[in-house]
Amino acid sequence: MTELQDLLRRAEQVLERLETLLPGPVQAPDWTASAAFRWQRRRGRAELRPIRLQHRIALADLHDVDEQKARIDRNTRQFLAGRRANNVLLTGARGTGKSSLVKALLNEYAPRGLRLIEVDKTDLVDLPEVVELIEGRPERFILFCDDLSFEEGEDAYKALKSVLDGSVSAMSDNVLIYATSNRRHLMPEYHDENLQARHVDGELHPGEAVEEKISLSERFGLWISFYPFSQDEYLDIVAHWLGHFGVPKKAIAAARQDALQWALMRGSRSGRVAWQFARDHAGRLDDEGHGR
Repeated sequence: MTELQDLLRRAEQVLERLETLLPGPVQAPDWTASAAFRWQRRRGRAELRPIRLQHRIALADLHDVDEQKARIDRNTRQFLAGRRANNVLLTGARGTGKSSLVKALLNEYAPRGLRLIEVDKTDLVDLPEVVELIEGRPERFILFCDDLSFEEGEDAYKALKSVLDGSVSAMSDNVLIYATSNRRHLMPEYHDENLQARHVDGELHPGEAVEEKISLSERFGLWISFYPFSQDEYLDIVAHWLGHFGVPKKAIAAARQDALQWALMRGSRSGRVAWQFARDHAGRLDDEGHGR
């Protein structure tokens, strides 16, 4: 009998150790710690971590995307007011302000209760847990998925599709998904897939592979497209950021050729490239004593 008791005692000790290793229920964070959070899973344990240092970009800092800005701003204000609003997919050229626009919206509307939760693609399978954690909260949450793209059969693809569909239960009305991608349909598209298209009564019907790829992006109610900037638009953005960094107007006008050369070397006239040039140029002027 003593041997049996000793065996049971040791078994209980092993179980106690295992319990410390097994992932427990996700604990709610300190919601007052930040307006932005990041969902992270490490060693099987998930948590919602406050982002202490947020990007302070403002809506006024985003130039030459006025139409895109107006559409997503209107959708966000509807959401904050408790009215009907859509999940948003922002697609298009690199460096044109897709991610910055979402961050600027948070900075603009955090005082009105807007909150952002960043979820990496690899953690999209956890979306139901995230939604459950914030269900019933008074704040309005944007689940932000940045730079999305999928390959065939990924679990993350299926998880996002399920949440956008609402699966069996509807998603809480205090949650929207905003995602950015360089791909309109979030998945690679191949030439031979277009060969599967067929004509029916004079109409063109895409093949099943194409239909499947379109099906995910169609679940976003609002599509917002971004396009490469013209030379004048690029220079306008450069001038804005140089002014933001304290460069005098005369020096901004003189920087035009350098800005074009910078874009030529980078092979892009994006807003990101304009911002990078302005930082470099303003820094060099400061170093030379001409910045202010």
